Amino acid sequence: MAAGPAISNIPEFSVSEISQAVKRTLEGTFDRVRVRGEVSGFKRAASGHLYLALKDENAVLDGVCWRGVAGRLSIQPEDGMEVIASGRITSYPGRSKYQIVIDSLELAGQGALLKLLEDRRRKLAEEGLFDEARKRPLPFLPGVIGVVTSPTGAVIRDILHRLEDRFPRHVLVWPVLVQGDGAAEQVAAAIRGFNALPTDGAVPRPDLLIVARGGGSLEDLWAFNEEVVVRAAAASEIPLISAVGHETDTTLIDFAADRRAPTPSAAAEMAVPVRRDLMVQSADLERRMLAAASRLLEERRMQLEGLGRGLVDPRRLLEEMAQRLDERTERLRAAWDRLMAEGRGQLDRLAAALPHPRQLLAVKREQSAATGERLERLRPRLLTERRSELDGLGRVLESMSYKRVLKRGYVVVRGPEGAITDPDAVTAGLALDLEFADNRHAAATGGADQPVTRGAEKPSATTAAPKAPASKKPVRRKNDDSSDDPQGSLL
Repeated sequence: MAAGPAISNIPEFSVSEISQAVKRTLEGTFDRVRVRGEVSGFKRAASGHLYLALKDENAVLDGVCWRGVAGRLSIQPEDGMEVIASGRITSYPGRSKYQIVIDSLELAGQGALLKLLEDRRRKLAEEGLFDEARKRPLPFLPGVIGVVTSPTGAVIRDILHRLEDRFPRHVLVWPVLVQGDGAAEQVAAAIRGFNALPTDGAVPRPDLLIVARGGGSLEDLWAFNEEVVVRAAAASEIPLISAVGHETDTTLIDFAADRRAPTPSAAAEMAVPVRRDLMVQSADLERRMLAAASRLLEERRMQLEGLGRGLVDPRRLLEEMAQRLDERTERLRAAWDRLMAEGRGQLDRLAAALPHPRQLLAVKREQSAATGERLERLRPRLLTERRSELDGLGRVLESMSYKRVLKRGYVVVRGPEGAITDPDAVTAGLALDLEFADNRHAAATGGADQPVTRGAEKPSATTAAPKAPASKKPVRRKNDDSSDDPQGSLL
């Protein structure tokens, strides 16, 4: 006897249940991590999301950065760049893969930053942006000085104080970010904005520009190594002093500027011919206060993130849906391209199978000629048949004519109102018209002294001689069938 199927106590899951279980396990086990690896396969979707892979010599980890975070990254990823990505580990059920959702990105170590910086410096130098022939002399005593820096940092205060101590000047400040996301674009826009001011406008055009920022690590000063800032400084028509960082700090804007100052204070000293001492203690206290405030904000941010990890984040579902939408968009675009290619191929095949219009005209001409020949043959036959039918109808019509009856000796008697068929309609003195087979004669009935006799012969009206009395014949009465002549007498 065959054995039945084995009964297992292993629980049964749907694909979605397994995927969600794996997702919860990954997110609950790893939470927030920092991953170091080389960027590979980087691409920016039309939605603004970033997709990449982090790899080392043994493994690959997919990564995604959502649009709202991508704009705040301190660096923009490139293929081959070694980075440290911070974020959370999760899974993408649509592809059965795990990935890191990146919320911050930084270059991996000082060596990687220096290598990237050197490659960019060599590239811009080959374009001639650092040539000494491009540099312009500084004005001896500028009337207006434009300063591009943070409006809340110690740099602008140092510059203003130093200018006040040496030689008070009219200073225009263009406030910008000097670190983090968007800093490079704001600095470049400020340089171009000062150059765009008219010489006789409401806002005076500076005679000298100072681009300044306090000291910091290589990562802190990275905005001034971006190409957009270097190109804006090289293209400035106003002489420009670079005062980024301390004496040992070097950025690419230093090579493109007309003069490099070791510090922002030194930039103020270069700008005017008089110098005074700086208020070092006040600046130091301000820096300490800003540092303490930064530490307090960082502690509060970490505490808030810890509390937020315990809450269900509805944005995660939206982020997954956004990733799936990006995938469907790419597949739809590829399917559309294939469909268009197939349609063009089919159209080419149909076009090749169509006959030439000259061939169609030749076929129609042959068909028209054949039809004309058939119509020509049909026309004589139809004329002959119709002529025969007409002759037959003529013979039938002639056989039905009353004139054939007149040839047998009959006469048509007509009065003023037409043919007379009733003998009672004949009265005395009535004018008559008699139609014979060969001719017609006029006649009249007798007067008052000659009463009408029914069935009497009519006197001849063809001569002018006196009329002879008509021979008397018996009058044929109505319905009298004793006469041998079926026609009877008219008078």
